[in-house]
Amino acid sequence: MTTLLLSLLLALALPPAPPSPPSPQAGSAGPPVRPLPAPLAVVRWWDPPPTPYAAGHRGVDLAAPVGAELRAVAAGRVHHAGQVAGRGVLSLALPNGLRTTYEPVRPLVAEGEEVAAGQVVAVLTEGSHCPEPCLHWGLLSGEAYLNPLALLARPTPRLLPGTEPLPGPGPGPAAGGP
Repeated sequence: MTTLLLSLLLALALPPAPPSPPSPQAGSAGPPVRPLPAPLAVVRWWDPPPTPYAAGHRGVDLAAPVGAELRAVAAGRVHHAGQVAGRGVLSLALPNGLRTTYEPVRPLVAEGEEVAAGQVVAVLTEGSHCPEPCLHWGLLSGEAYLNPLALLARPTPRLLPGTEPLPGPGPGPAAGGP
């Protein structure tokens, strides 16, 4: 009873979760694909600005070497492939209204071209804003920036067997202790 009451109080005290982006699977075959091979190494996390024109980080930076092949995370159409402010940018429009962006890149596809999930669509180039080479990966819904990592499947937690006993208070009455 106490556990139920505490759970209810905790649920009421927490703010509601932010809305999650629509699934990129709508109109595509298969689950989302990582833009780079596993494991993804996040150099800088998504840090949305408090207002549309304030400072923030409107995507995630993923460590990768120059020349790394970048893949479409879902099927879609090339929205933009070219230079923006002197940096190569690729933007893919997904069938559900989302748009993913990749920079700095050398696009391997042209505007208007259909792409498949997992297709190599660009190569990472020099010119990132990270100290070391990285991919800046973004996600938009209309004009609103979202966390692109939300597109990827969540890993399934697994408990691994331990080789040593867990620390604890020691044996209690159920274990034959005092």
